[in-house]
Amino acid sequence: MEMRVAVVGAGSWGTTVAHLCSHNVATTLYSRRPDLAEAINTGHENPRYLPGYLLHRSLRASCDLASVVSAADVLVMGVPSAGFRETLIELRSSLRPWVPVVSLAKGLEPSTRKRMTQVAEDELPGHPVGVLTGPNLAKEVLAGDPAAAVVAFADETIAQRLGEVFSTDLFRVYTNTDVLGCEIGGALKNVIAVAAGMAEGLGTGDNTRAAVITRGLAELTRLGVAMGGNPATFAGLAGVGDLLATCMSPQSRNRYVGEQLGRGRSVDEIIAEMDQVAEGVKSAQTVLELAAEYDVYMPICEEVCLCVQGVQGADDAYRGLMAREISSE
Repeated sequence: MEMRVAVVGAGSWGTTVAHLCSHNVATTLYSRRPDLAEAINTGHENPRYLPGYLLHRSLRASCDLASVVSAADVLVMGVPSAGFRETLIELRSSLRPWVPVVSLAKGLEPSTRKRMTQVAEDELPGHPVGVLTGPNLAKEVLAGDPAAAVVAFADETIAQRLGEVFSTDLFRVYTNTDVLGCEIGGALKNVIAVAAGMAEGLGTGDNTRAAVITRGLAELTRLGVAMGGNPATFAGLAGVGDLLATCMSPQSRNRYVGEQLGRGRSVDEIIAEMDQVAEGVKSAQTVLELAAEYDVYMPICEEVCLCVQGVQGADDAYRGLMAREISSE
């Protein structure tokens, strides 16, 4: 396949996606850290975020953003939502016209409440924009465990073509034209995962966690459909699939934050010790603002927001949820 892929962002998932692409096409990973780029090129490993996991030998890394982007036929953005727009502004003069842009970020921009594809459309007009999402934990994918994801573009032909770029024998990629639904599923599941982690930290049983995940899916679906998403999207990999993986796995950063909140720690001290971003902490308030805009009832997200803002503890959140007025499912 004659194509060149640039992946911007050498965190755990950006590195993993670059590794997947390297099975099929020439791929370069951009890292702001020269030492990390050198480690990937010489040792075929990302020692900062994925120590001990071997990367594809053809994957190249560079700390020269303009050089990486200018050669790309596909641009993959593995940058957290907080720095997404800034990075696009930095690279846009180097990007050739009409190059497809794929977002890996599962968050929302607080100041505008926009999804990352909307941010990309703002800063890179004329470029097809989509998202790669699903229940994908980087270390499991690199370990060779079978996994699946969704690549969503409004143009199904582009989605199908890019599906071939990301797919391997053990990583199956489905296509979807519901970009909005796929992105909302990815952003909201992080907030629900904080709630699931709080249940774990409080020492509750499987009944509680199952209830949180199930009712969290209901909240996620209500908002996504109100915003224009396809209900079927939220029953698929970008919805319930991603939600389950993030709520259940000890590898989940958002679940970890919730677990530590459940043990009585403050969100500031939890975040201070983390090496990567937990998008659910940043998205919680934005999700509530969207819920108000679309008149959608989201009690779990409300309680999580109060916890990450330090207004209440995890035990108060669960008491608040149980005390709410009985309603139909």
